[in-house]
Amino acid sequence: DPEILKAYDEVCDDKNEVNWILLTFADTKSNILKVGHKGTGGIDELKEHLKEDEAAFGYVRVPMSNDPLSQRTKFVLVSWIGQQLSYMRRARLSVQKSDVTKVLRYFSIEVPATERTELDADDILVQLKKAGGANYDRQTSNY
Repeated sequence: DPEILKAYDEVCDDKNEVNWILLTFADTKSNILKVGHKGTGGIDELKEHLKEDEAAFGYVRVPMSNDPLSQRTKFVLVSWIGQQLSYMRRARLSVQKSDVTKVLRYFSIEVPATERTELDADDILVQLKKAGGANYDRQTSNY
């Protein structure tokens, strides 16, 4: 879908305010993904759009820095499986996720979630720092 690629490019562009997208299914029976939502409020805003009876894939741009001179951008893939999602949809998700990662190719970590509490911005930042290797601010970090 060209709209998915356009939204993906927006999130990847540091000069664009859009820093997250949420891909949702066209309807409960469909295997077709669409851009369900996008925004500028990061993971906290994305969480507001997750539904208990749906599956969705989120893509979030997260700015990181150890100090003012080492700014960098990381990307997070969110695989959302709502607690009330049907078993048939759950069974198809692994195949669909494979297709999603062919489009949303560049991400530092994947965060699978079934509850919004699993998408805490501070926890995700710690995971990104761990995945990033060298940690030059160990004195102030909690890992």
